[in-house]
Amino acid sequence: MKLLHIDSSPLAANSVSRELTRRIVAEWQASHPETSVEHLDLALDAPTHLNQDSLGFRLAPNTAGLSEVQQRENAISEKLVSQFMAADVVVIGAPMYNFTVPSQLKAWIDRVAQVNRTFKYTEQGPQGLAGDKTVIVASSRGGVYSTNPALAGLDHQESYLKTVFGFFGVTDLRFVRAEGVAMGAEAKAKAFAAADIDIRAHAKMAANEGATALRA
Repeated sequence: MKLLHIDSSPLAANSVSRELTRRIVAEWQASHPETSVEHLDLALDAPTHLNQDSLGFRLAPNTAGLSEVQQRENAISEKLVSQFMAADVVVIGAPMYNFTVPSQLKAWIDRVAQVNRTFKYTEQGPQGLAGDKTVIVASSRGGVYSTNPALAGLDHQESYLKTVFGFFGVTDLRFVRAEGVAMGAEAKAKAFAAADIDIRAHAKMAANEGATALRA
């Protein structure tokens, strides 16, 4: 089993989402010791935002006519989408920044959103091609949005990720949420405690699913 561990927060040791992904990956490995983990740190190695050289993805050998810069950008996109598609499990740290995801995470999504790789167009409309994987999003928020109707409309973080990965065909999309982390030490501790319960539940559910598959 291959697990792709993605962090996007630039806050290093002060990041809530990084602590959540660390706990998720550790719990997953404890339940699935055969899992190999690859770490992608988008705060240190983020792809550039799409521009005239990186917009439009081409598979070799259909790269004739590309400039040196375009070939380099194309290779970055190929590496990222291949890495994503090869993973059985993807753990993504996604803090809420200004009601949405960090720009470096958006840049990664733009690189893996490749026609005929993660999705394709058919006569019936778009069809996702990445439905064979589990995606676990570590969602961190300074305020409380999930249970507050007055703030729910401001959530363009989790709602966006649900849309994107749903478009890619991912049906096993899970969220581990820590919200209210900027509302004092007590609220932050409660948020981590609630997240830990979800982390253990996801790992246990996956372990049970694996055992069922082996018996089938």
